[in-house]
Amino acid sequence: MIEPTRISQTGIDLIKRFEGLELQAYRDPVGIVTVGYGHTKTARMGQQISEAEAESLLRQDLEQFERCVSESVKAPLEQSHFDALVSFAFNVGCGALKRSTLLKKLNALDYPGAADELPRWNQAGGRVLRGLVRRRAAERDLFLSA
Repeated sequence: MIEPTRISQTGIDLIKRFEGLELQAYRDPVGIVTVGYGHTKTARMGQQISEAEAESLLRQDLEQFERCVSESVKAPLEQSHFDALVSFAFNVGCGALKRSTLLKKLNALDYPGAADELPRWNQAGGRVLRGLVRRRAAERDLFLSA
């Protein structure tokens, strides 16, 4: 088996669906300035970008999370596992993935247990968000489709 190191179009489409495309910078539910498809690194209020720029920023951002998943996960992965994990890390951050029970279970080869951890990550700013509930369900479904 060849280990995936790049997210597939299926994974990118999942991220785009849940991040949405915003060409004008805005503050997300916890106050982080965001633009494009969930880009935060160089986003600043008042910023406007094109759809092509949003796509480029997403591709650049994904490299960091692809690397994070590749370096953190020791268990063998199918493409759907990798895609779901990159989406998850993109949303919660690499540090959160590395500290998670999800990763501990996955690296212990407990794939169902790892999948069952995803729905637990449904809060932002201390409250459950419907969008995160839906996103985690979609990531779990993708993870379990392997």
